Amino acid sequence: MSERGDGRPLGGERANDRKQKNGVRLTGRGAIALVVAFTLLGRILQAVFGPSALVGVAFLAGCAGAVALVNRRDLLSLVVSPPLAFFAATLVAEAVASLSAPTPIQAFGLGMFTALSAGAPWLFAGSLLVLVVAWRRGLASCVRELREELRTAGPDIPRPRVGDSAGFAPEPEGYFEPKVYGTPRDGQ
Repeated sequence: MSERGDGRPLGGERANDRKQKNGVRLTGRGAIALVVAFTLLGRILQAVFGPSALVGVAFLAGCAGAVALVNRRDLLSLVVSPPLAFFAATLVAEAVASLSAPTPIQAFGLGMFTALSAGAPWLFAGSLLVLVVAWRRGLASCVRELREELRTAGPDIPRPRVGDSAGFAPEPEGYFEPKVYGTPRDGQ
């Protein structure tokens, strides 16, 4: 019997329906790669057509697509990554562009400075877009989960004993020196 009386599938088949309903989801790494790929595509379009706004528009489109498609649990890692993704794409694009220059190091340095300066408004807009959309998708609950996880996984710190007025808490036994059990024998 693979269906209920009302025609809906049983058990595992419902999970597949939910996956199909949610559509495509990206991991955090996949979403960051999407932003880098869109930014590199914008650099290529800029080289072909000329307007520098193409890089910014492509970066914004990559950010929007990444934050819309990323798994909810990976929102926190995606929110902090647009500046790094923009820098990585700019680094690759300028490294490739400076290879044909008479002085590649000078061309690379000047190209990085120019590209990052011109892309700063787009970088801020993309970072803000990711932050706002991620907040609406549940970023606050991801931050709460991280705090709780860090709180419960924290190391056990020795606390001062209740009657100790100096507040001295010795290191755990065997922390710095191994403990020698028993008493020394005569002649040793």
